[in-house]
Amino acid sequence: MTETWPPAIPENIAETVTCAIAEDLGNGDITAQLIAREKRVTATITSRDDAILCGRPWADEVCRQIDTSLTIHWSFADGDQIDADTVIGEVTGSARSILTAERTMLNFVQTLSATATQTRKLSRLIEHTETRLLDTRKTLPGLRLAQKYAVLCGGGINHRIGLFDAFLIKENHITASGGIANAIATARQMHPDRRLEIEVESLEQFAEAVHAEPDWIMLDNFSLRDMKAAVDNLNKPIRLEASGGIESGDDLIKIAETGVDYISVGALTKHVHAVDLSMLIV
Repeated sequence: MTETWPPAIPENIAETVTCAIAEDLGNGDITAQLIAREKRVTATITSRDDAILCGRPWADEVCRQIDTSLTIHWSFADGDQIDADTVIGEVTGSARSILTAERTMLNFVQTLSATATQTRKLSRLIEHTETRLLDTRKTLPGLRLAQKYAVLCGGGINHRIGLFDAFLIKENHITASGGIANAIATARQMHPDRRLEIEVESLEQFAEAVHAEPDWIMLDNFSLRDMKAAVDNLNKPIRLEASGGIESGDDLIKIAETGVDYISVGALTKHVHAVDLSMLIV
């Protein structure tokens, strides 16, 4: 689980940006060739929405890969609140290069800002509780680390990065492993250093999981009543995570007020509305 500030910049930015540029640029920007090679300009980047800014390192890397002579100046940091109709940055250099870089830059910033904005919005709804908001693996393909960085910028916590860094034993794992106790015992033997979480779907399964002592228990689609019962009856140092069935902000608040440690919300990364950004040459 990751919770740091400022968030660490993912190590795969250059690779991610290279792929994004390649799919857009192909064998050359034929429209940008209409502009004189020596033409230099400054372009402003403006947000048309209230948002939490996120994605600067990716935009910087796009500029670097398109044309190292481009300079970009940001007026805000990742994680900052920005108001609608605010200039958030300026890019100066070759007009051709800026126009070639424009869409890829904005795609990264609008998508990552959307994730950060959604996370901040939902986090604020439960800030009166001790419950923290977690992301999931329901991310855009190729943008896993980028979106998890955006969640941190919005005030959430990263759950696990992938299938390799923590156990999450779910219904099918339990069935195939021969039951809750056997699955947990086998996982402990295989990788005792990894966080071990198991998903349960009833209070009966919850009691069985508590007896086997995982690190975390995920309460999947529990009713509020059963969720509260799990919290009240837990007598071991096990973290509780609520997941599933979150349809609204009111649901989120009610779940947090049961006293669970975490709520995981796939919508942080998969149900986001891109922030409206524009770039205009001054």
